Amino acid sequence: MDSEQVDYDIVIAGGGMIGTSLALALAPLGLRVAVVEAVARKDGQQPSFDDRSTALSRSTQRMFEAMGLWDEVVAASTPIADIHVSDKGRFGFSHIDAEEQGVEALGYVVINRVLGAVLQSRLLRTSGVDVQCPARIESIELGPDNATATLRSGDGEQTLTCKLLVAADGANSAVREMMGIAATKREYGQRAVIGNLLPEKNIDNRAFERFTEQGPLAILPVADGRAGFIWTVSEDDADRVLKLDDAEFLAEIQAEFGYRLGKFSRVGKRAAYPLILSKALRLTATRSVLVGNSAHGLHPVSAQGFNLGMRDVAALCDCIADPHTNRSDPGDAAVLDRYAQWRRSDQQKLVHFTDNLVRLFGSTRPGLRTLRNIGMIGFDLVPGVRSLFAKHTMGLAGELPRLSRGVPIR
Repeated sequence: MDSEQVDYDIVIAGGGMIGTSLALALAPLGLRVAVVEAVARKDGQQPSFDDRSTALSRSTQRMFEAMGLWDEVVAASTPIADIHVSDKGRFGFSHIDAEEQGVEALGYVVINRVLGAVLQSRLLRTSGVDVQCPARIESIELGPDNATATLRSGDGEQTLTCKLLVAADGANSAVREMMGIAATKREYGQRAVIGNLLPEKNIDNRAFERFTEQGPLAILPVADGRAGFIWTVSEDDADRVLKLDDAEFLAEIQAEFGYRLGKFSRVGKRAAYPLILSKALRLTATRSVLVGNSAHGLHPVSAQGFNLGMRDVAALCDCIADPHTNRSDPGDAAVLDRYAQWRRSDQQKLVHFTDNLVRLFGSTRPGLRTLRNIGMIGFDLVPGVRSLFAKHTMGLAGELPRLSRGVPIR
């Protein structure tokens, strides 16, 4: 068909979990929104809705409550009542429990494809949001009054204009590059091997983080008594680990984790992805903004990547809905400046925290090993340390947007 032009208030590049959540969060403001996603929802290559497990923080739970989605999400989720942290080959462990923090759960674990199904179902029933999928943004123009995106799909070429263009298309964001925003990237030399297995003992709503020589191993409670795992292995060893048969794989992950949950069996399908730290050098450009992994890609050691992205979503919605701003112009410079100022501190803290944690527990230097031992002991014994850590883990530290506090934006 011939190229046609359609006008929107906001165009979101990326229809994964963050982009879809943003479209749903914006719905009460009555803006006309388009979501552009290159990969079809049911395509096996859709990275946002795979079999990985995501730990939802307390602030993300509150967001879904405020958006009217939590009842559907929690029905498919498993609560985390206790987090157990240990260092292989070292004495002792540390823990955080929900009862001590005065909450019913520290977080909830959900399979990405299940959460994706809930979000997609609601999106298709939401008025004011158009979904262009599969479609790819091939070029953009950023002007003082609006942004223009040229799309390519099976039907041909289309031009979308908007007041605000949002890049939510992941760590390798093509739209971020079109905006002229550079990002620094550093490879960890590791891959995360993911899947699920059956522990002999009831996992009893506990999450485990075990630091090993190659990297952290997370064991998370999921449905039907099974446990999801995120096992960080070195890049040099990843191919070998993936080629192991089920019995060999279970023996190796058992050796790394130990027998706190008894013997492991019935491992499911495994997959792996490389671990890279990425940071955008700025969060905004003219009439455009970054959210989620387009702005920051974290190591999964603290399970904070998705939750950090959801706080981006909440803050952007708050800035657009602020009664002191011009709501009819979501891409106004004052709105974007407020967003960038608000998000900078939270993003930097989480990037530094996860990166330093990987470096500390991945080091073989004697001095740092001693520091690890002291840290593990101090975590449980020094007053206030555990509560402060739990507050950050639950996403409740700092100035929180309305949605992150469970307050609807309208």
